Amino acid sequence: MQTYSLVQLTEIRAIMERSLRFLSLSGLSGVGAGVVALLGTAAGHFYLQAYYPSEYGASGYQHLLASTAEERQAALSFLLLLAAAMVAAALLVAWFFTQRQGPGQPLWNSLTRRLLVALALPLGAGGLFCLRLYLGGDAGLVVPGLLVFYGLALLNASKYTFDEIRWLGLRQLGLGLVAMLLPGWGVVFFGLGIGLGHIGYGLRMYQRYEWPAGPAGAPAASVLGR
Repeated sequence: MQTYSLVQLTEIRAIMERSLRFLSLSGLSGVGAGVVALLGTAAGHFYLQAYYPSEYGASGYQHLLASTAEERQAALSFLLLLAAAMVAAALLVAWFFTQRQGPGQPLWNSLTRRLLVALALPLGAGGLFCLRLYLGGDAGLVVPGLLVFYGLALLNASKYTFDEIRWLGLRQLGLGLVAMLLPGWGVVFFGLGIGLGHIGYGLRMYQRYEWPAGPAGAPAASVLGR
């Protein structure tokens, strides 16, 4: 009888922990966000290649790092528009795959709001900091800064999710620190971190919790948790 009660208490505790951390997003949302990031990275690369014609084998991004303040400001509007389009497309992809997976826990609730605040504070501060770097002539530190602040945002939000998001944040942070040492490879590091990082993360979550039906009828995993 005592053993049965302990089993019940363990199950109740597991259910309570899941209710505090679960978000009903499909793992395919992470894959979609990664694909969007790769497409955006390619669009930015080809835009800079056209904006700064290649000389001596250097890429458009490398020319951007050595450009004047006026040239950087002229390219800024496109880069900001591209970033906004990538965020909007990633959100649209997340909504699409969430709707496809069927009814589940409501996507918008108090937990979602707390998680978004935890993400938004480091991301907002990091965005303004990187914008100042760009305008101040330190464009080579923009991509490393974005990766570092994004990693910190994921780590800050991980208290509302499970361990997978924490490891994703640590990978972004590590890539950002390495990218500081190789500023001319910023486009590559952005594609690796935001693009391939999310694709690998989303595939792992989908395979682990959603394919073919998740563990023993459990709800589908979240791209930000499980």
